[in-house]
Amino acid sequence: MTTPPPTKSLPTSMLQPPAAPQPVDTPAADEPKGAAEGVPIAVRFDPRRDDGRRPVAWLHITAPPSWSVTPSARSWCICGYERQAIGRATVLQLIAAHGEHRTSCPLLNPASEGRAAA
Repeated sequence: MTTPPPTKSLPTSMLQPPAAPQPVDTPAADEPKGAAEGVPIAVRFDPRRDDGRRPVAWLHITAPPSWSVTPSARSWCICGYERQAIGRATVLQLIAAHGEHRTSCPLLNPASEGRAAA
């Protein structure tokens, strides 16, 4: 019996037997997997980890470089505190009031709330 001549419709892979499966290298029981793959085993800092800090109070100041333009500012907090100021003197007062609010805000300083009640 003779083999048929190769044709264009039959790929050469069908004429050859498939390759034998290769063994997979698995690490020994005492050997860490990372060392086998060349990956460092040490735990590194995850920059996406959440540390629980959230912005609570904001101060936004608009002060153009020209002295002829009037500056403005806005201070707000998630506790409900909100103030706005227009003009140099009132913006400076708002900045001071924002600093005072940060020291007395119940969300930023939960211990100060307990002292006031005692």
